[in-house]
Amino acid sequence: MLPFSRFASYFIEVARLGNLRKAAEVLHVSPSAIHRQIQGAEQQLEVELFERLPTGMKLTAAGELLLGDLRRWRKEHTRTLERVGDLRGLRRGHVSIALIDALSEGFVPQLLAELTREYPGFSFDLRVVGNRYASEQVAAAEVDFGLLLDPVEHGNLEVRAAIDIPVGAVLPPGHALARETTIAMSRLLDERLLVPAAPLVIEERTRSLYVRHGVDPRRVTTCNDTRLIRSLIRDGGGVGILSLVDVAHDVEQGQLAFVPLHGWQARPLQLAVCTAPRRQPSRAAQLVLAQMVGALQGLPGRLVGKPTKKIGVRKTRSS
Repeated sequence: MLPFSRFASYFIEVARLGNLRKAAEVLHVSPSAIHRQIQGAEQQLEVELFERLPTGMKLTAAGELLLGDLRRWRKEHTRTLERVGDLRGLRRGHVSIALIDALSEGFVPQLLAELTREYPGFSFDLRVVGNRYASEQVAAAEVDFGLLLDPVEHGNLEVRAAIDIPVGAVLPPGHALARETTIAMSRLLDERLLVPAAPLVIEERTRSLYVRHGVDPRRVTTCNDTRLIRSLIRDGGGVGILSLVDVAHDVEQGQLAFVPLHGWQARPLQLAVCTAPRRQPSRAAQLVLAQMVGALQGLPGRLVGKPTKKIGVRKTRSS
């Protein structure tokens, strides 16, 4: 555990989101608990760490200094734990992973459950975050590795393995189009359409499709949460365009159907396991990373019944 870990986690999350209530939702604690921790620190330091504004909370100059120190302390403490774990061998270890919320069901939790059984002395820090924030945490070496979409678009990362994830129509299993092998966007224009909104990565791909086909805005529901889109489709609220990784668990369970769009209509997304180029993972992290790479490379065959394609390590840098 980090020294002063409760205050540190509360403070960093409020600084990131700029809002006490949003931070409370992410941390699954009450806003008053966070407020008490921050207020106690301000009283002890005799300085305000945040400006309380009508629109939220903004770091003061003192808060900016403390945020930088806390981030450095967190990194150093994590690295110390990793080095100590290496001295003990693989009986113990700590592994931190950032992953997008689409992976909170399916092969990732299944693999992690297997690893916790095989290595009961391992501890894990799992951060389910938005795609851009996952990329930022990996690039800043705040986690051992991350699973994210389209890493080329998100800065200095080393890609350990990657696969293409098709984009397609998501429909109720009993829908008349659910048995098609591929589908054209034009065949969905008479449906009630559920359109992904920013900050979802799929939003940019789908937006161009909807504009190109002149979709009637009266038939559109926009939503920035894939879980809600999936629920609406299951309950008959429309059909949507998502990636296969967004709905893989529902497809495996028979709760939704996925039909890929024609190749020329939507290029696939890339799902990748990434690390920071300069980070040297601990032995425990290396073991989990290798297992995750293997699971990722086996994913296409599991989801769509096609041979897997192994992709070598390469570095990506933003232009």
